[in-house]
Amino acid sequence: MEESGKKGQSVLTGNLKQDMAYLNGILGVGTNFDIICREISFAGKDACMYLIDGFCKDELMQKLLQFFMDMTPDKLPADMEELSAGFTPYVEVDVEEKTDTIVQSLLSGMFVLLADGFQSALLIDSRTYPARSVEEPEKDKVLRGSKDGFVETIVFNTALIRRRIRSTELRMEMMSAGKSSRTDIVLCYMDGRADKKFLAEIRRKIKNIAVDALSMNQESLAECLYQRRWYNPFPKFKYTERPDAAAAQVLEGNIVILVDNSPSAMILPTTVFDVMEEADDYYFPPITGTYLRLTRFIIALLTYLITPTFLLLIHNPQWIPDSFSFILLKEEPNVPLIWQFLLLELSIDGLKLAAVNTPNMLSTPLSVLAALVLGEFSVNSGWFSPEVMLYMAFVAIANYTQSNYELGYALKFLRVLNLILTQLFGLWGYIGAIVLAVLALCCNRTVAHGSYIYPLIPFDWKNLKNRLVRRRLPGALQEKEGREGRIKG
Repeated sequence: MEESGKKGQSVLTGNLKQDMAYLNGILGVGTNFDIICREISFAGKDACMYLIDGFCKDELMQKLLQFFMDMTPDKLPADMEELSAGFTPYVEVDVEEKTDTIVQSLLSGMFVLLADGFQSALLIDSRTYPARSVEEPEKDKVLRGSKDGFVETIVFNTALIRRRIRSTELRMEMMSAGKSSRTDIVLCYMDGRADKKFLAEIRRKIKNIAVDALSMNQESLAECLYQRRWYNPFPKFKYTERPDAAAAQVLEGNIVILVDNSPSAMILPTTVFDVMEEADDYYFPPITGTYLRLTRFIIALLTYLITPTFLLLIHNPQWIPDSFSFILLKEEPNVPLIWQFLLLELSIDGLKLAAVNTPNMLSTPLSVLAALVLGEFSVNSGWFSPEVMLYMAFVAIANYTQSNYELGYALKFLRVLNLILTQLFGLWGYIGAIVLAVLALCCNRTVAHGSYIYPLIPFDWKNLKNRLVRRRLPGALQEKEGREGRIKG
């Protein structure tokens, strides 16, 4: 192998036998059944082609192979660049001489052609990945709006966004990360709307990721992009499986990151108000969208406060007005309330995990069994009080009003902390837990180093009103206000 003096990367020599021996050795040809190496002859020259079985289109490969084998010596071009530009009957064609790039392209599914006497290879992007249909995602369903969703193939996902944004300002930058996986990553943004400084920072962080593989796709990437304050439970990123939601965020000036093999888009920067927004807020008239948004905020607050407040009042019954005396326990509990709440918090998560791993054919009978055991039987046996079961049932159901799982678990962790502090220190523990929750929100920062609770801090009444009330705004005005809000935040 000759060495390219600038970067020290090996390049093709032009000697077909030597190049094939090198590539066959590092690719494991003969051991890997799905890596195909076929020697052919075209225009009187020896050549070989490499491809991954299952990634290339068979009919297209057959036509290209027939074209090259029918080429006569008088039509042979002088170099591979000329063969690529004027002779190859395909759209996505490239020429490469560095062996590491050739190998990476081959392993990603491209067709590679080498010829004796040519010091570069022909790369034909004829890959096709196994993919499911772009059906509506299970998690981000809406009552109105489009019913398509992202899939595991990154090219399909970029096309779904392109379909909605037909602008020359839309940028799709391809990058990769992971020493072994070389996972494809796409930065999607609007040129002129996204913060250039933040965009450059994200590019730098992705290029400097030193991991062997993004084994968990977007979660692995998120942990590499944001490594500070891991103990703060509030989510730093927003994820969506809806192309319409991702396109809307791009138009607002945010950056959307698509990762290959992941059927969701990562949106950043993200505030707590962004996390709590849903597509249904915009697919309904302003008054309905405002009601849905405010209801979501109120229920989120109730899921955090209802059980600690009940525990505090039961410990201090003199604070309960006569009109609310019905909330008092009808019977003396056999198990302390704090342990009842903690056991039910754990049991609810156990039921969630069981539901995920339960086969569909068994989900209905096991759900009935769980409801009987943890419901009526657990109360009759004396383990749990009916009032505790009622409030925990509300919390368990109300958590699903938030589409973001990370936000639901952030509220859960803070609620458990509030329960423990209220049990230990009474009113001061209750107040202290609320102060800690507020500090967790206020001290949190976005990935762009902005305020996590903007427009509350720094206070901006105009943008705060837009966050709480779904207004009907012209596109240009909405775009201007969104850019101004991101700069302030």
